[in-house]
Amino acid sequence: MDLEYKQEDIRFREEVRQFFQEHLPKELSEKVRNRRHLKREDAVRWHKILAGKGWIAPGWPVKYGGTGWSAMQRHIWAEEYALAYAPPTLSFGLNLLAPVLLGFASEEQKQHFLPRIYNAEDWWCQGYSEPGAGSDLAALQTRAVREGEHYIVNGQKTWTTLGQHADWIFCLVRTSTEGARQTGISFLLIDMKTPGITVRPIIMLDETHEVNEVFFDNVKVPVANLIGEENKGWTYAKYLLGHERTGIAAIGNSKRELKVLKRLAKRKQLDGRPLLDDPCFAARIADTEIELMALEMTALSLVADGASSKIGPEASMLKIKGTEISQEISQLLLEAAGPAGQAFDPQYLKGEKEHCASGDDDLAALAAHYFNLRKITIFGGSNEVQRNVISKMILGL
Repeated sequence: MDLEYKQEDIRFREEVRQFFQEHLPKELSEKVRNRRHLKREDAVRWHKILAGKGWIAPGWPVKYGGTGWSAMQRHIWAEEYALAYAPPTLSFGLNLLAPVLLGFASEEQKQHFLPRIYNAEDWWCQGYSEPGAGSDLAALQTRAVREGEHYIVNGQKTWTTLGQHADWIFCLVRTSTEGARQTGISFLLIDMKTPGITVRPIIMLDETHEVNEVFFDNVKVPVANLIGEENKGWTYAKYLLGHERTGIAAIGNSKRELKVLKRLAKRKQLDGRPLLDDPCFAARIADTEIELMALEMTALSLVADGASSKIGPEASMLKIKGTEISQEISQLLLEAAGPAGQAFDPQYLKGEKEHCASGDDDLAALAAHYFNLRKITIFGGSNEVQRNVISKMILGL
C-alpha cells in the first residue's frame, strides 16, 4: 500500500477540517474535549448534521448513501474527526447493524431500515451478552419460539450500551436446541416499544448510566424481523463482531489522547522540571507512540487489502492492540495529573455546574475516563478470547 499523502488526500484533509470548523457546534466539541456527558439530543443533532452533508456513513455502499471514499480518505476522516473532538456517531446502527443488513437482509428490509438509520430516525442498541453468556456468547439462553407469523421472546440481555435511549435492539436469540450451540441461534430485530420489554440501568464505576439490563417477557416479534435464515444467526453475529472489533481499535482517538498526554506532561512539574523531561516517563510515552504507529500502519494495510470487511483474525489483532494502547494512554494521563486527577466530580461531568470541585477542569474527568476504559479489553469479545481466535485461525491451535 502507498502510504504517502497525494495532493488529492491533502485537499481532502483541508476540506474535512473546514467542514468541522464551520459545522461542528462548539458546545458539542467542548463537551467532548472536557469529557463531559453527551445527551441523546446531542448525538442525534450531530448525526443529522453529518447526514445532511452526506458524510454520516463512509463505509456504506454509495447506493445506500455511502461516500465512496478511498481507504486513505476514510483514514484521514477518522483522524480529523477525533482531532476535532466531534461527538461519536450512533455506531450500533451505522457501523454494526448496517453491515449485517447490507450483507444478509432482504431488499425490503434494507429499504426500510437503512434510511431510518441514516437519518437518525431509529436509535439502535445491541442484544448479545447475557448473564453467563458474555465471552462464551454461544451459551446464550434468550429463547424465541415461533407461533404463526410471530416469535415469542423470553430472556435477558445485559451490558446493553445506551439501551435507555434505543428505539430498536438487534438480538441474538435461541430458536433451536438441536445440534451444536452455534447452529440454533437467530438474528432478530425487536422494537423496544413492544410490550414485555423492561430496561433496568447498571451504574458504572464512573457513576454514569451507560449500560443496562434488558428483560424480555413474552415479547411478540414479527417473523418479518428475522435477518437472513433461522438458526444462521451465529454467522451474522461473527460478521458484525468483525466490524465492531476493528472500530474498538480507536486509532484516531488514541492519536488525539497522545497529544493531550504530551501537553500535560510538558505542563506538570517534577522536581522543578517538566514531567516529559523525566527519562522513565518519556520512555513510556515513546513506547506507546511506537506501538500506536505500528497499529496505524497495520490497520491501513488491512483496509487497503479489504481485510476489514472479512471475518478473520485481523479484526482480533486490531482490537487487542488498540484497546491495550487506549488503556495505557489513560493510565499515563492519570499518572501525569498526579493527585489532582484522582478524584472526579459527577455533577460537573453531567453539566450540572460550570466548574469542578477540585478547581482544575482540565483534570476533572481523567479518573472517570480511566475507569470507563477498563471495559474495552472485555467488550466486543474479551482480549483473551481474541488471542484464542488468532491462535486457532492463524496457527491452527
